[in-house]
Amino acid sequence: MEETINIHVELPDGSRVTLEAPTDMGLSVMEVMKANELDVPAICGGMAICATCHVEVLQSGELPELGDDEAYMLETLPHATWSSRLSCQLRVTPDLDGLVVRLMPEA
Repeated sequence: MEETINIHVELPDGSRVTLEAPTDMGLSVMEVMKANELDVPAICGGMAICATCHVEVLQSGELPELGDDEAYMLETLPHATWSSRLSCQLRVTPDLDGLVVRLMPEA
């Protein structure tokens, strides 16, 4: 089994960066993006109560089901799409290898 996966992040200017993420540390996609100094406010620290880590999933393998807290927060966002997720709620697992997300605006 792979110990790291690749996550691709589309930046506001349309460019993409590839991040390497360990699968054995229980990190979230948000934590990986912050560790790579991407502009993700994540004000609540991953509690799914601020939505400042909102991403649009452009391509993925199997994603975990949307939790109630995450679904509620996404419903409040003006820029949410059918493929919106909170990156703090996406745990890095081998299933996410090749994930492509777009950073979404806060407002």
